[in-house]
This record gives sequence, structure tokens and C-alpha cells, in this order.
Amino acid sequence: MKNEIKNLQKGSRIRIVAPAKTIDKSSVDFAKKVLEEKGYHVEISKNCLGSFHFFSGTIHERLNDFQEALDDTSIDAIFCARGGYGCVQIVDLIQWASFLRNPKWIIGYSDITFLHSHIHFLEQSSIHGTVPLNFENNTPEALDSLFNALEGKKNTYTFASCPQNQLGKLEGEIVGGNLSILYSLLGTNDAIDYTDKILFFEDLSEPLYSIDRMMYAFKKAGIFEVIKGLVVGGMTGLKDSEPPYGMTYKEIIKSHFLYNNIPLCFDFPSGHIDDNRAIIFGEKVKIDISAEKVVFEQ
Repeated sequence: MKNEIKNLQKGSRIRIVAPAKTIDKSSVDFAKKVLEEKGYHVEISKNCLGSFHFFSGTIHERLNDFQEALDDTSIDAIFCARGGYGCVQIVDLIQWASFLRNPKWIIGYSDITFLHSHIHFLEQSSIHGTVPLNFENNTPEALDSLFNALEGKKNTYTFASCPQNQLGKLEGEIVGGNLSILYSLLGTNDAIDYTDKILFFEDLSEPLYSIDRMMYAFKKAGIFEVIKGLVVGGMTGLKDSEPPYGMTYKEIIKSHFLYNNIPLCFDFPSGHIDDNRAIIFGEKVKIDISAEKVVFEQ
């Protein structure tokens, strides 16, 4: 039985770390101010604002920052400053024993999918939500949803249904993250067990043919046969080819479910978009996909 993560309240301690790409100081300062206005105590890790080529620090520096935040029992939540690339370099070097004894919220999206997937392997929960890089441009709804998730309050998202949706009601555990990273983890020690799960994914700047390739990989791995439903978030800045691929990303994804009528939801407000609503991976959700609207509850 997993240990429960304590919900945040005024006075809870947050540490911001940068386990992947380098980040500018202004974004971290802005997020720190927002979090402090919520009543949290916020610390910045030693190497968070560092720079080592593409990264915020060397592998050793990024690992140490994350490990210290994980092991510090006074820290209630770890915010990843941004994604980019780099978490795969440290995920297998992290010692997770203290996290299992004293679990805490770990928040992020995009490249942070590597951490989410390992946390799922450890049978714990984590928050797919916005990061300090994006706080200044996030919608109020995105930030409110994050604070609700951190504080144990219910989130309900209602948005217009998409014509490509496959209708139905879903209830179960939700898992996932960035599609390209989930694809890269297939067959590895951090591949998610998708059986009876609701799969969520989003992505950024991929060619349309690459979306089709990844869909085939999931299909050939048998994942689409065992999930309860599919939720597709922001698919931002996707690239067409020359000559054009001939299908939209929704048509590509939908083509892999022609003979599989599980509930399917597009345009979920989460991902590389300003309205990046929080999802608690590893916890149950209810989703009602009707012809007029979609209602998500967690």
C-alpha cells in the first residue's frame, strides 16, 4: 500500500529545481512570487539557474539538486522549472527510497514525463501540470487547477466536444504525458503498465508522419487493446511535410481506432498550451464525453 502524499497548505515548503534545460532567472522569480502569494515558502535549488551548454547544470549538479529536494523531509513539493531535455540522464541515478517513505508532489510536464513514468513504476502519484517557465503566460484556470491539485481540492473541467471524439463515459486511473517520451520508453524499465488505464498524451513540434509512426508503435505493442480510453491534449506546432502528409493529426490518431470504439477525447486543455490544466497521474478520474461537451472530474 502506497503512502499518501500530504496536500499543501499555507506555509508548505516548495523547492524549484531544473533537472533538464537551462532556464532564465526572470521566469523562476515570477513563479516564486506567484507561489509565495499563495502562502507557500519557496526555495530555489543551488543549480536551478545554472548553465552548462544546453542544460541547467552537469548531470551531477542536476542529480544532486533533485536528490537533495527529494531527501529533505521539510520539502513538501518539488517544482520542475521546465522541461526541454535531460531528465532521462538522471532518472536511473536518483535514489527513491526517501520518496517512498515520505512521498511528496513532483510537478511538471513535457520532459518531466521521464520522472512521471518512473514514479508510476514506484506506484506513486505525481502532477502533470504547468511549470515556472510558463507561469507568466498561463491562464488563471491553469494555475487554479494546479493549486487545487496540490491542496487536495477537486478539479472539474468542462469544454466543447470535438467532432472526432468517440463518445462514452470513463472512470479509472489516468497515466501518460508527452507522447514522444512515452514512445521512447516503450520496452524499457520505465514503460507504463497501461492495462485498464486511461491514457493521456500531448506533444509539440512533431512531424505528422512521426505521430502516425508513434501510433503504430503503441498499436503494435498492444497498448490500444488494453486501455480504457484515450485523452489527447495539446498537439502544438505540428509540422507537415512536402508533399503534404494528407491527414490532420486528429485523423491520424482516429484512424488507429476504426475498429476499437473505446471513448476518445481530443482538445483536452493540457500540454504545451497556455491553458495547461493539472492532471494527477496515478489517481482516478471521471470523464463524460458527449456530443456537446466533455466533463472531466478529479
